[in-house]
Amino acid sequence: MGRVELAGAARLELVSGVAQLRPEDAMFEAMLRGWRAQQTARGLREDTMVEREQLIRRFLEFTNEYPWNWLPGHVEEFTLSLIGERHLAPSTVRGYQVSLRLFSELLVDDRYGWAAACEEAFGVGVHPVAICHEWNTIAHLNDYEGDPEARPFSRAEMQRFLDYADDQVDRAVRAGRKGALAAYRDATIFKVMYGWGLRRTETSKLDLVDWGRNPAAPELGWFGMLQVRYGKAKRGQAPRRRNVASVMPWAVDAVTDYVENVRPRFGVDDHPAMWVTERGGRVRPAEINARFVAYRDALGLPKALVPHSVRHSYVSHLTENGVDRRFIQVQVGHEADSSTAIYTHVSSDFMNTALRKALSPALEGQPG
Repeated sequence: MGRVELAGAARLELVSGVAQLRPEDAMFEAMLRGWRAQQTARGLREDTMVEREQLIRRFLEFTNEYPWNWLPGHVEEFTLSLIGERHLAPSTVRGYQVSLRLFSELLVDDRYGWAAACEEAFGVGVHPVAICHEWNTIAHLNDYEGDPEARPFSRAEMQRFLDYADDQVDRAVRAGRKGALAAYRDATIFKVMYGWGLRRTETSKLDLVDWGRNPAAPELGWFGMLQVRYGKAKRGQAPRRRNVASVMPWAVDAVTDYVENVRPRFGVDDHPAMWVTERGGRVRPAEINARFVAYRDALGLPKALVPHSVRHSYVSHLTENGVDRRFIQVQVGHEADSSTAIYTHVSSDFMNTALRKALSPALEGQPG
């Protein structure tokens, strides 16, 4: 039986018996076609492949060398230019390095035949080498590398924020304004973000069917479990799903009231979205952000508080309540405990109480 070529193999992309006017350019373009074929076979999205190809072309232009002449030093120089000149975030630079590594791995893998094709075309010893190593790329230490200034709400701040959101409903009702339904919806949005530790985009994309019963907590009824279908995706992959158990009964009461008594008044029973607008559309992340900023600024709260701070608060406050860290990690969809640790900010009162608990066994029996 003949050998089956892998998608992306040189033999499938190179035209044999044809003299190329610009053999180097022809080889490079064939390599990119091969990489696209390999990624397509693995189910990657078109936009991901386009972004990666653009990065490879940028790297070629930066080095002024073809892939079979690339060296690890080129990656170091490119990285320094991204950080020192363009001031890109470490997570962005790492993403670029990952693309370079994946392309390089295809070229040096004997199964795809690109090294042999380069030696045949350009001479013995002329072939691609691995260019990305641990010592010249940024290590992926954790999943979160956001702005360190972002912080969680204190419990008092969170209570003030949610109370203010509720007050807007009462004000709209007393004034006879049309915005009462939207204000009630937005107040419930923020309660859901906090009550289930959700990101802004995850919240906006919730549908009614994402709620369900939790056999372990039947008292919470139909809102005992939430399926998050649009969790934060890894680069080039589909959104990650997770199930979040309801742990704050007051938040369940708020959602129940909204779904049963408020949402029907929008008159869009056939719309799947949890959060609908008065025009029959789905509430967008930008609209959540705008309402959050308006409430925060009206209360005079620090601008360091952003929509993601609500999610931080969920982790921090559950930690203060003594909830198991592994449980919290699963709830918020972190693969590594180190990510949850970054989200954890406990209050000074909690720290003082924990300190006394830690010290008390050692101090028992000691003279006063």
